[in-house]
Amino acid sequence: MINPQQHILHRGITSIQGPLVFVRNAEGVGLYDRVEVLVKDGGESRIGRIVSITGEHIVVEVFQGTEGLSLGESRLRLLSEPILLDVGPGMLGRVYDGIGRPIDGGPRIAAHERLRIDGEAINPIRREVPSEFIETGISAIDAMNSLVRGQKLPIFSGSGLSHDRLASNIARFARLRGAKEQEFAVVFAAIGVTFETAEHFRREMDEYGAMERIALFLNLASDAGAERLLTPRVALTTAEYLAYEEGRHVLVILTDVTNYCEALREVSSSHGEVPSRKGYPGYMYSDLATIYERAGRIKGRQGSITQVPILSMPNDDITHPIPDLSGYITEGQIVLDRDLERRGVFPSIELLPCLSRLMNEGIGKDMTHADHPAFAQQLYSSYAQAHQLQLLSSVVGEEGLTANDRRLLRFGERMEREFIHQGNERRTLEETFDIGWSLLSSLPDETLVRLSDSQIGEHVAPRRDV
Repeated sequence: MINPQQHILHRGITSIQGPLVFVRNAEGVGLYDRVEVLVKDGGESRIGRIVSITGEHIVVEVFQGTEGLSLGESRLRLLSEPILLDVGPGMLGRVYDGIGRPIDGGPRIAAHERLRIDGEAINPIRREVPSEFIETGISAIDAMNSLVRGQKLPIFSGSGLSHDRLASNIARFARLRGAKEQEFAVVFAAIGVTFETAEHFRREMDEYGAMERIALFLNLASDAGAERLLTPRVALTTAEYLAYEEGRHVLVILTDVTNYCEALREVSSSHGEVPSRKGYPGYMYSDLATIYERAGRIKGRQGSITQVPILSMPNDDITHPIPDLSGYITEGQIVLDRDLERRGVFPSIELLPCLSRLMNEGIGKDMTHADHPAFAQQLYSSYAQAHQLQLLSSVVGEEGLTANDRRLLRFGERMEREFIHQGNERRTLEETFDIGWSLLSSLPDETLVRLSDSQIGEHVAPRRDV
């Protein structure tokens, strides 16, 4: 076995191309082994990994970029181990860079373990079905597209929409109903964001006192593109330690996955690989799966990992490879709408294309409310009818609609203004129910086909008398 302290290649670099370093006369190394790139003697070191081996020649991918490296002065230290992350108590309440180094001025993490950042595949037999409702504090999600512990539920946004604001609100508001506060934690990874956005995330967590239960990872747009390939994996490794070693229920928020995929395309191109759809590598599906599938619950383990990846759809195209492939791997989607955003609705969640496939595993009697399923179905049905009537009225005018149709039209407007829109206000599930029942009370009984007579009598009729 190679001794990592002694095995140093002197002047073995033959060429540097983009994030790749080509090295000769390398022996006894393995694919994806960790490499330390020494810029100069006694100077800065950077992390890399071996991505190709041909005889005595290897190719090293340098995650922090190759700027400043030289063929004559730079050296490599080859380590016979994968890329590892130091984990231990005290990881919450800290701010890290994109590769897991503290940048908040605090001490280094006292490592109790060193874990592989690429994780280990979860045996499907040991997976438990996601269950238990996670309250995000966002009405359009909690009532209509509920998030369940162990689920992966992405948010599909568009360039320039307020998904960063939504992400920080979910990080601050989210809680697991019925669990103690110290049992719930958030791992927040910002991937390829601007310095201003990174400072916004840091400031939001500090100002609202949420930082003590959050581990914040910040990868900036100015950082090397290849480093973005590490950030979600470092964040998920931290989440796995918190979940499976400390027994916490962890919500992982990743934003923006599109920046990750752009970095993946850039690195793939530098490798000379044959591109697939829109220039992305053909293995992007399996690569994204190695990230998304690290969410879940494991039999015999107390903790769990729930994922909310956020991605911005290029040109608002939901059929683009990134949202398309993400949709195949994950269990639903939350979709943001540009028209709602223009009208000042926040969060600008477009309810009709949204879906949470595991919603029924976390709602209902003894979990949220016995009437939650019928409540969500009725809101969705009435809003869908209002949306269709809005299109019809744009053609024939409101004068051509019946009285009940006009009431449905007003319901749709109020739904967007009072239910979907909530600004930066956190809403409990009970407050969300109260707003929703009040909106449904504006409709006649004959249109409430998803509710039973007893549900109408208990929740809707009393509000008409107020």
